[in-house]
Amino acid sequence: MDFNQQVIDEFRANAGRVGGPFEGGRLILLTTTGARTGARRTNPLGYLPDGDRIVVIASGGGSPRHPAWFHNLVANPVAQVEDGVFTYEAKATVLDGPERDELWERAVESDPGWAEYQAKTTRRIPVVALAQVSGGPPNAASWGAALKLVHGAFRRELATIRREVAGSKPTLGAQLKVNCLTACQGLSFHHTSEDSGMFPMLRDRFPELAPTLDRLAEEHETIAALLARLRQTLERGDVATLRADVDQLIGELEAHLTYEEEQLIPFLDA
Repeated sequence: MDFNQQVIDEFRANAGRVGGPFEGGRLILLTTTGARTGARRTNPLGYLPDGDRIVVIASGGGSPRHPAWFHNLVANPVAQVEDGVFTYEAKATVLDGPERDELWERAVESDPGWAEYQAKTTRRIPVVALAQVSGGPPNAASWGAALKLVHGAFRRELATIRREVAGSKPTLGAQLKVNCLTACQGLSFHHTSEDSGMFPMLRDRFPELAPTLDRLAEEHETIAALLARLRQTLERGDVATLRADVDQLIGELEAHLTYEEEQLIPFLDA
């Protein structure tokens, strides 16, 4: 419990970034309602991207019993998720049948440690999907800080994907493909939201920003083309090309995000 609290405190103090065994991994804070006590309990958990939802695995380190947070979700499926940028309510679904088996196989393929946990226990380790049902704006004191926070999340996720691609086998893993596609989906949504929301607002309030916004919109088109090419590479399962595509995307995106932050944050905070 002391270790968990240290991770929780570090996570919240650093917008989702932690060191130790979770460093560089995908981590959330999951707050559930006690099945018997009704008390709110928070646990740091690793997760798998899965499109519009995330997936957590009730391994309990291979212990003979399901972790308490799993029992809490069965009794009270709506829980709170913190991902370092957003805090939102999510509905938990315990997966079964072919869907559970597919997610489990993807998890084991991406990290054999899950199979080691299963080998340590006779219970069948549950797989749980968390789908957002409500939420709010980023956990930031200003719109400029919110932009930096969102950008930081994309930077971390793409850095994680780059490491996964570099360490992947010649055959593209199913979970790695999902990780890449989920990141593509998130970036596309973020840029579409900027093009239809934030950019028009800034253009209206600050006419002097027009050249900057025009450049950013053009860069969105460039990045959209790179995302489209990445998706095609994923469909072909070409790992060698995937590495080059991910490197180019990260290079273009980092330059874009840095320029956007330098140019827009002063106006957003004004």
